[in-house]
Amino acid sequence: MSKNSILKKVLGIAMTAVTLLGAVASYETFNGESTVVYAAGRVVSIDSCTISGNQVVVNVSTASAPSSDDGKYYLYADEVYQDGTTGKIVASTEKGSKATFSFDLGLGTENSNLSKKFLVAVKSGGSMIQVSDEHYITNPEAVATQTVGRNDHGMKGILPNDADAATFKDLGVAQMVYNLYMGDIVGPSSDAAYPTTEFAYEGKTYQFNTAALQQYDGFVRWCAINNFQLTLTILNNKTSAGADLIHPLSRDSHVCPGYAMNTKEDAGTQHLKAIAAFLAQRYSGGPFGTVDNWVIGNEVNARTEWYYMNSTNLELNVSEYVKAFRIFYNGIKSVNANARVYNSIDQEWNRKSNPGCFMSKEYLDRFNYYMRREGNVDWSLSVHPYNAPLFDPYAWKQQAEYVNTSLATPYITIENIYLLTDYMAKAEFLNPAGHVRQIALSEIGYTSSFGEDAQLASIVYAYTMAKNNPYITSFILFRETDDAHEMESHIAQGLKNLDGSKKMSYDAYKYMDTKQAGEYKAKASQIIGQDVDALVTNRTFLSRNGWFLND
Repeated sequence: MSKNSILKKVLGIAMTAVTLLGAVASYETFNGESTVVYAAGRVVSIDSCTISGNQVVVNVSTASAPSSDDGKYYLYADEVYQDGTTGKIVASTEKGSKATFSFDLGLGTENSNLSKKFLVAVKSGGSMIQVSDEHYITNPEAVATQTVGRNDHGMKGILPNDADAATFKDLGVAQMVYNLYMGDIVGPSSDAAYPTTEFAYEGKTYQFNTAALQQYDGFVRWCAINNFQLTLTILNNKTSAGADLIHPLSRDSHVCPGYAMNTKEDAGTQHLKAIAAFLAQRYSGGPFGTVDNWVIGNEVNARTEWYYMNSTNLELNVSEYVKAFRIFYNGIKSVNANARVYNSIDQEWNRKSNPGCFMSKEYLDRFNYYMRREGNVDWSLSVHPYNAPLFDPYAWKQQAEYVNTSLATPYITIENIYLLTDYMAKAEFLNPAGHVRQIALSEIGYTSSFGEDAQLASIVYAYTMAKNNPYITSFILFRETDDAHEMESHIAQGLKNLDGSKKMSYDAYKYMDTKQAGEYKAKASQIIGQDVDALVTNRTFLSRNGWFLND
């Protein structure tokens, strides 16, 4: 019998068994073979999966217990890349309408279950059959040993060009965002003056490039000294030392700043776990300082630009990202319980500027589906509500072609940002405590290419919109100084010109949240032609039909 015939026969048997147990399975092709990617309607529900002391306790229930050969439930612990009953059996118990499993967490050992996914199976006809959906541990913070108080003291932020503390303090900035490239920090040190850092984790020793880490160590410490709250965005770039971190479907010749993380192979998966733990331990108090917020990938729905995988299948892309997100969430929160972990989407809510990418709404919906289905945790959302297009100078009056007040809007910009926050307030998006998740505008900016007055008005309007939204915790302006390359596309988003001279918008941003804010709101209102506070409070939506403001 051919390999394909055997595979078809095995899949046929598996599908028959799953059908008998009341489940509906879906299959995805990867490297020429079919694997289960999700199943709905399985008869056993994992109601909770939590850490208690040094144990993991899993509670399950069912309205109709499945038949079995021996009257038992078996709990499997799978690595994120495994599907079905292919991992290890970590516990068993008598079958019933309710049941509880308890087993060792094994934190820090080669048998660690911290980032595993769990499923219930029964023995039927001599084979193990999955009867529940997968579920992850949902309270990794229970074992955190380096929890640090958060440095929440303001939402005004910047994504810096330089470490110019004087400028940022003058602006009254409270927050910073910085990019960390994983491929650069792994492997042996690139400078003999900085010996390689070795990190033992779950029975293996990993190398980190101490010379490359100096950049991040210094910046984290600089933020701590200057009282800037820090958000690190983790990007997966290609290097020889980090080759195993790149997903198998991301290893072609496509070039971009960020690639999908390897949640398909064991070596890459284990390496990701070690990196998550290493970074959390290094930057949770101690000599360098603390990273309060971690963003896992950048604009992950922008597949070809920021989280590349050679697949246009939404389910496959989201499910692989969710696995990486779970690894980092559990790895970080198990060190610092107060850290927040964010996913990241762009402003292309229902429109693709690049046909190879995904719309941010559909990506967010599927991400939330998997997170709820496999164990709801307190993840946070990072969004970049730039104007549409990026060089449009009028934040308060976007083009009707791109921005409107319905959920079908092609773009989410600051003018209709409440659509996103209202959407996140829906019951199915709430965190485990029933609250709306933390939402960060972690990258936003406005061009002065068509007039400094328009940039001033846009920044004042945008900041006022964010400040008056109870669910937005960060407003991170990009950037403090213009970039010559970006200016070629009419994008001059700096508060300063290339020569370092201040634009009109510099003082406007500086005096937001101060007694002088009214002066700049008045200037912005005059430019706009309507009162800024009234526009924001009343959710007044202005639009135009073409490029020019008076269209």
